[in-house]
Amino acid sequence: MLSRRIFQQLTDSLLLGPRNCAPLACSASKCSSRTKPASKRHASSSSSTRWKSRQGSDYFAREAKVQGLKSRAAFKLLEINEKYKLFKPGQTVVDLGFAPGSWSQVAVNRTSPGGRVIGIDLIPAQPPKGVSTIQGNFLSPDIQADVRQYVQDPDLGRPRRQVTSPEHHEGYSEEDVEELERGYIDLERHALGGIEIETLGQAGQEGSRQEAEESKLSLKERDKRKGRVVDVVLSDMSEPWDQTTGFHKKSLSDPYTRMMNTSGIAFKDHAGSMDLCMAALNFGFDTLRTGGHFLCKFYQGSEDKALEMTLRRLFTKVHREKPDSSRSESKEAYFVALRRKEAPTREEVFRE
Repeated sequence: MLSRRIFQQLTDSLLLGPRNCAPLACSASKCSSRTKPASKRHASSSSSTRWKSRQGSDYFAREAKVQGLKSRAAFKLLEINEKYKLFKPGQTVVDLGFAPGSWSQVAVNRTSPGGRVIGIDLIPAQPPKGVSTIQGNFLSPDIQADVRQYVQDPDLGRPRRQVTSPEHHEGYSEEDVEELERGYIDLERHALGGIEIETLGQAGQEGSRQEAEESKLSLKERDKRKGRVVDVVLSDMSEPWDQTTGFHKKSLSDPYTRMMNTSGIAFKDHAGSMDLCMAALNFGFDTLRTGGHFLCKFYQGSEDKALEMTLRRLFTKVHREKPDSSRSESKEAYFVALRRKEAPTREEVFRE
């Protein structure tokens, strides 16, 4: 029969842990068995482990982090631009599927000073500095209408240069100064411009008069009348994964959890990329100025030849590119379409 002292020691050891065990009542083996079990570590999935290993050993992924780029995809656009000279200062660029923003970073850098970049994506993502963004599904007609309306205003999304040299015009932009310095003769000429055309004796029908006026317009003015004001359209769109977790998160800085690379089904990835490229091309037909450029990502397959033929009807030159920074095992490639033609109609371009 246990004495009261030994019984008390055993009770304390069970309630308070092994720290109160006396050598007489609790052997080392028993005490160690009652220690707090170590926390369980859950092994990462094999695909996650492979991805982490690949990212850690990937030169472009490491270099993107060093240079402060959103992702390694920036090097693909840099490589293509180095070869084809897509960007110039002051241009308007539309980046479809911009998240996480590496292509927009490159576009902002290459179009400054005076350029503007508009990014559209379904996934909420923090825009890079100097980029205007619209969150929404680009396949929605309403979103496309919003983008068209946005780019029509030449001042939206573009930094305004301030005039600092003359004391009289402090705080005015260059456009404001030009307007203030225009003489009354220039203003009267501008106001009577339509009357002068009317009094030149061209009293034909309304249609012929409009054609005569349009023939006198410059190429830039003709494009502007048709809503063609974008210099470069970029499309790096892919269908995102459906969101299943993280609904409570309010941060926009980490869109990677829903960004899709491939589904593992080759035909599905190819067909989906063809649909997205055609949607981007339809948008480009409406908004891309004559001489503008178009770049889209696609996954190779049986239908990309048809897309290439469609591009050749609208652009002077079309190239297939697989940048060195694109992984060799990936099926992704890029169509680089240069110098949009003015004349082709929608029916001619998108015929079967």
